[in-house]
This record gives sequence, structure tokens and C-alpha cells, in this order.
Amino acid sequence: MPFDTLVYIGRFQPLHNSHLALIRQALALAPSLILVLGSAFRPRSVRNPFNVAEREAMIRASLGADADRVRFVPMRDYYNSPRWAEAVRQGVAAVTRPGEKLGLFGHVKDHSSRYLHDFPDWPLVHTDNVAGLNATDLRRQWFEADGDTQAIATQLPEAVSRALQAFAASPAFAGLLAEYRYLQDYQQAWAKAPFPPVFVTVDTVVRCDNKVLLIQRGGQPGKGSWALPGGFLDQHERVGSAALRELREETGLTLADAELQASLQGQALFDHPERSLRGRTLTHAYYYALPQTELPAMQAADDASAARWVAIDQLASMEDQLFEDHFIILDHFLKLIEPNRPSPG
Repeated sequence: MPFDTLVYIGRFQPLHNSHLALIRQALALAPSLILVLGSAFRPRSVRNPFNVAEREAMIRASLGADADRVRFVPMRDYYNSPRWAEAVRQGVAAVTRPGEKLGLFGHVKDHSSRYLHDFPDWPLVHTDNVAGLNATDLRRQWFEADGDTQAIATQLPEAVSRALQAFAASPAFAGLLAEYRYLQDYQQAWAKAPFPPVFVTVDTVVRCDNKVLLIQRGGQPGKGSWALPGGFLDQHERVGSAALRELREETGLTLADAELQASLQGQALFDHPERSLRGRTLTHAYYYALPQTELPAMQAADDASAARWVAIDQLASMEDQLFEDHFIILDHFLKLIEPNRPSPG
């Protein structure tokens, strides 16, 4: 065989019969397979309902004895193609042996397959899709059926169908179903707009005494997840003013605008097209580093159900609790992701 190992990148949310057929094709072409599990270390959402351990368990159960030939590499979303590709390389290198000959296995479908061109040193083994299944459609049918898998069971491996049916009885699924219905109503409200809407939001990173101020979201989407204080830009305000307004509305932070402005250390635009489930959403993030050691008084308000100061060295352990791309925003300003360690083990 020309390759020792093939690398197959996907989210598998959930694994369906087309995925399984492609995995078996790859295992017929090489002795072993590395599955890179994308969108890892995130809170559950309607786009990513299952965590890494759950996805790995479903894949192993569906493969049976062949599961011993598969290695798994969890990979976060970096919203930056070069950085993500380098993290994938590092993650794969961590589970391969010296001299192991690698190939990249995948199906060029549309713009979502552009990542296949990010690894020119891994020869691409192209394959056609099998049965044309789409995980997005299967998730939609699953939510529309309130978690009943009867309508999609024939498109899923038996182990996955059982796992989805069991998961549908959990409180986690109830939260996802509420999020799904919220997003359906949200998108329907904008369906008749003359152009696809582009939303503008603001977020604030407030640092004091090596702690960062976070709020817990009280509403959908992402209810219960931790987030940066922020919200939507009003029609007649400047972006910087919106950041201060949202910070006060959600935390009641007892500092004058002049104090905050004097502590402004940076700002950045985060505009990845898929960063938000609500649709195309750009956010302007502001980083304030307060000079004092005493934490300012604050209290959760507006649509925040809680607020607290979190030690910076604890943020990495909260990655799977942080809303949308807020961990990456925090990393941009605070450098949380250590070099050569792209994903937690």
C-alpha cells in the first residue's frame, strides 16, 4: 500500500452511513487511519451537539474490530486557516511514528472542502461521496422530530441511532431543542429581508488582577454558557460606545467611562462567516486592562444570569463552556493557547 496512514478530517455531528462508508474505504487503502474530530472543546450547540468523547464512542461502536486501526485527534476551531492547518499538523504528528507515510483522505464537495488544499505535502486521496448524506439535514430532521430517530434511522449506523435516541431523553437535548426552535424563529423573522442580514455586535475583555470578567448567558442561543459581556450595536451609536454600554448593562461595572478608556489596550474585529449560529455576525472586541489590584464591584443584569471574575489560568479549562468563538477572542488578547499544544488532551 502507498500509505501507512490516511488522515480524514470531519466533524461527524453525527456519524452517518456516508461517513462510515468513507472510513471503511480509507481503511481498505491503508493499514491505519487518523480521524481529526473538528469543532472540539466547544459547548453543545445545534451545529455541534456531541462532544469529542461521544463522537469517538459512536465511531468506535460503529466500526467494531476495525476501531483498533483508528487514532483520534480532537481539533478546535481557530477561525484562521493557516493557524488551524498548523494545529492539525501538530496534532497528527503527536500520534504518528517517525517515518510514517501519510496521505489525506477526503471528498471535495464545495467551499467547505477548501481545507483539503491546506496540506500540500500530504497527497490527497480523493473519494466520491457515498449516498449523498448530509449531517446538517439529519440534525434538522432529528430536531424537527423532537429527538425521535425513526425517520433517519436507516441513514445512521445502528450504534449511532441508539446513541441519538438515548441522548434525546437527556436534559442536554432539551436545551438544544430550545436553541433550535429559537434559531428557527430568529431566522424566519429575517427571511423576508431584501438582502441577507449582516449583524454587528461588540464584546469586551476586561482584565483586572489577572482575572477576566465573564457573564453567563441567560437566553438563547447558548443559554447557560459563559461569555464575554457584549451585545448588538444600536442604530445610532459608535462601536466603542456600544462596548461600554453593553458592559455596564450586563455587569453593572462601577467604573467611569474615562477610567475604562484609559485602560484600553487593544481592539480587534472577528468576522469569520461561521462564527455565529444566528447568521453572518461581526463582532468588535475591546480589551481593557485595569491597573488596580482590587476587583471593581459588579453584578449580573440585563440578559446575563450571572457574572464573575475568572482567573486567567483557569480559562483554558473552561474552553468547552465558552460561547461561540469567545475562547479564541480571549486567546487573541491573552495568549491562552500554548505553542505546540493545539488542543487539550
